[in-house]
Amino acid sequence: MNWFKKLVGHDEKFFDLLEASANEAQSSVALLVKMLKSTADITALDEMAKTRRKDKQITEEITEQLCKTFVTPLDREDIEALSTALYRIPKMVEKFGEKHLLCRPYLEGIDFSRQTNILEQTTATVAEMVAHLRKRTHLEQVKEENDQLHYLEGEADKLILQLTHDLYSGRHDPLKVIIHMDLYNILEKVIDRCRDAGNIIFQIVLKYS
Repeated sequence: MNWFKKLVGHDEKFFDLLEASANEAQSSVALLVKMLKSTADITALDEMAKTRRKDKQITEEITEQLCKTFVTPLDREDIEALSTALYRIPKMVEKFGEKHLLCRPYLEGIDFSRQTNILEQTTATVAEMVAHLRKRTHLEQVKEENDQLHYLEGEADKLILQLTHDLYSGRHDPLKVIIHMDLYNILEKVIDRCRDAGNIIFQIVLKYS
């Protein structure tokens, strides 16, 4: 009967894979924090790349399982959309790590801790929301967490406005302004990817509520 359970999607495989992908997103942010705290340690970037590749393998496994499974626990398009949204988080984190490494001579004194603090919160919230899919958590709780993601995104938007105002004050070297803005925008996109994943999860739970 095991083959039949797998065929109709009752083996929890999709939930396992989606949760694993959300965990990789959290891991990528943890590695980012590690890299920013120890600028002399470049191994964190290699670890980010490994995390991103691992998440890509998870995403590919989800696609493969969608082809093999006759009936899935959630709509196929929802599983695929969430899988893609989750993968974009570590992918964007790695992009930040690469640019940060290249631009280190121009980043002395810059502090990314406020952005990374928001990132840690958003990826943790996304991981919790993904776990709710298996548990069939009530809509109200998922909505509350999705609202929290939107709040955090709003805080990130306020922060980048403050930082942009300072950069455009005329007190900074133009090249540094360009580099700093580029890195700020990448971090903002990572937070946006978390918001996208949260919106997909909320829509899935809403559909099945």
